[in-house]
Amino acid sequence: MMPLTVAGVGVASTIKKIGGKEETRKFLENLGFVVGGTVTVVSEIGGNMIVNVKDSRVAIGKDMANKIMV
Repeated sequence: MMPLTVAGVGVASTIKKIGGKEETRKFLENLGFVVGGTVTVVSEIGGNMIVNVKDSRVAIGKDMANKIMV
């Protein structure tokens, strides 16, 4: 298991765990980041990422990406 920030660009990964406070987990869940779901990193600039999740592109900051374990 590793944080999403370590996943390579273009690699599809399965979400294993979402950390952080309850409100953070709910926020990420509402964006489509759910355990068992697939997430693909589209691009990464300075730790901030654009990812494909559930057929949508979502931009997340480095701190949020570190809470998503793949």
